[in-house]
Amino acid sequence: MIPVVKSLSVEGAVGPSADKFLVRKPTQEEAEAAVRTLILWAGDDPSREGLSDTPRRVAKAYREFYKGYAEDPHHILDRVFEEVEGYQDMVLVRDIPFYSHCEHHMVPFVGKAHIGYYPSKGVVGLSKLARIVDVYARRLQTQESMTSQIADVIEEALEPRGIAILIEAEHMCMSMRGVQKQGSSTMTTQYRGVFRDDPAEQVRFFTMVKSAAL
Repeated sequence: MIPVVKSLSVEGAVGPSADKFLVRKPTQEEAEAAVRTLILWAGDDPSREGLSDTPRRVAKAYREFYKGYAEDPHHILDRVFEEVEGYQDMVLVRDIPFYSHCEHHMVPFVGKAHIGYYPSKGVVGLSKLARIVDVYARRLQTQESMTSQIADVIEEALEPRGIAILIEAEHMCMSMRGVQKQGSSTMTTQYRGVFRDDPAEQVRFFTMVKSAAL
């Protein structure tokens, strides 16, 4: 018999899930039972040798796929370096690889993120920007929401003069199902501050992102 989760509450949750609803995190046994149900729904026997341990493996994989729900992006950006010798030009971290899962079909989308900003009160360690991408990617997502979320948290933490975010990804919900168009890519952008107000800055950002050598 599949256990029924009647009331849900996630203890110690951070991020949007903690703000929007109160849930009890299912037990390992409940998660594995749900996987067995999906295997049956797909038309296979979850008790056969090749699938008997699959529910445990899937539950373990989900912890890794969606670990972003347990991470606080504000904590990652809590240290700002103000001594940068007066540097005020663009800081660009490009080609940050990520994978996420579409919130509509729970299939992967994979791509790269590019982040540029003009410092105001300071800068953060470059690896922190890559970690921010990972925090939001490791949640059920849409590419559009993920792009805005990254811009929002950087704007709150650094108060820069401008932020530019470019994300490009291939969505398996288009490649594996539906229209089944392999190789198509989706591009989303967010421009804040000087990037929003000055089209020339957008062109500069895009040129730097796409240039083979800076």
